[in-house]
Amino acid sequence: MGFWREIFTELSKGNPVALMYVHSSEGSSPGRQGFKMFVSKSGMLHGSIGGGPMEHKLVELCKTKLKETSFSPFVQRQIHKSNIPSDKSGMICSGEQSIGFYLLTEDTSSHIRQLSSPAKGDLLILSNDGLKLEKNIEFETPISIKVNGNQWEVREQLLAAPELHIIGGGHVSEALSRLAIQLKFNVHIYETRKDLNTLPKSKNYSTTFIPDYSEIGNYLDSGLNKYVVLMSFGFRTDKVALTQLLDKEFKYIGMMGSKEKIKTLFKEMNSEGVTQSKLDTIHAPIGLQIASKTPMEIAISVMAEVIKVKNRS
Repeated sequence: MGFWREIFTELSKGNPVALMYVHSSEGSSPGRQGFKMFVSKSGMLHGSIGGGPMEHKLVELCKTKLKETSFSPFVQRQIHKSNIPSDKSGMICSGEQSIGFYLLTEDTSSHIRQLSSPAKGDLLILSNDGLKLEKNIEFETPISIKVNGNQWEVREQLLAAPELHIIGGGHVSEALSRLAIQLKFNVHIYETRKDLNTLPKSKNYSTTFIPDYSEIGNYLDSGLNKYVVLMSFGFRTDKVALTQLLDKEFKYIGMMGSKEKIKTLFKEMNSEGVTQSKLDTIHAPIGLQIASKTPMEIAISVMAEVIKVKNRS
């Protein structure tokens, strides 16, 4: 949630901020629903609403609005076509998007501080009345918008940073950890070998040493914000860990290995009573097929698949 922390810092310095938030998008729009960007009176910019000439134009609009004493929330439609009479974005990629503009001042600092560290059930609400935060709200979809004439309300369910749980601390795990941190995942590694030289040394990672992979179920609970990757040192340890996790619910669970390894392991688990429907929930062999060879190439293929699952909802 670095975006909101940056806004809070600007507000703490006495700099009003213009927030741009993409309410909705259609077709080949470069800015998707939920994209956000802010312009501070200090001149600082952060985030994106799609880039290109449209973004440049609307940043300049924000700078102009910030020179005013105050402004009320408003919405602008941007159509990415050249053959229209109005609302041209300056781009020709087709599609369109609607962007809300909101003035954030010291009066909204308490909300912005909470947005920096959201808890489960926190809900961001943007409307004609501005920005507010509600807590402990049951909400089924990540983002929704209601429009009634000139009235609108956008609701975004706020979640803590996604968690990547890596079973095993080898070379691919180390590469995957570095990549996931850059993509704003909280990374947790589980290993049985304390003397392993590939374990990350950075404080950005959480490493848990466990006596045996048969106990992984005691350390890792279900969670729809959790992504689990099995890449321990062998066929048997992967099987032991997977057996402990099959009855838990995660957003994603995948296992590294060759097609032959996966086929043999799944056949064995089938014979031991594990249903095929459960095994079908496992992404295996893990990662998008890009003929990856090095640890970092494999890590990229894994994170690409994880991101595909994360952004699907």
